[in-house]
This record gives sequence, C-alpha cells and structure tokens, in this order.
Amino acid sequence: MLNSNRDALQDELIRTDDEYRHLFDQHQACERRLSELQHQNAPSQQDELEEKQIKRQKLFIKDRMAAFLRNHKENAVTA
Repeated sequence: MLNSNRDALQDELIRTDDEYRHLFDQHQACERRLSELQHQNAPSQQDELEEKQIKRQKLFIKDRMAAFLRNHKENAVTA
C-alpha cells in the first residue's frame, strides 16, 4: 500500500511538476546508459570510470527525488 501511494505521488509529480519530471528524466537516462555500459563485452577503463560516475550521479538524483517526495508529502499533510 505504501509503495502504491508513493508511485501514485510520483506519477502525479511527473505529470505536473517540471523540476521533478526533469529529475526523473535524468534518472532514466542514467539507467539507459548504465545498461549500455554493462552489456559491453570488453569495457575500457574509460567505460568503467564512466559507469562509476553515472552510478554516483544516479544516486544523487535518486536522493533529490526522494527529498522532493518527502517535502511534497509534508506540505500535503500540513495543508
């Protein structure tokens, strides 16, 4: 139940909030690039470095998205 509420809130924010939608799109782009890098047969050192950087960026974006959801929930509760 908790996940469905979070998913519903996330879906709403993707539709209605430009900043959150931008974060979501960035996160998806990181996911796609990581998938590409992880499916390479013989990744170079540069590819491995890029993979580490993208993982850090993806985590940073995920943390921002989670904070965004928390703030939105808190504002909804106090309103």
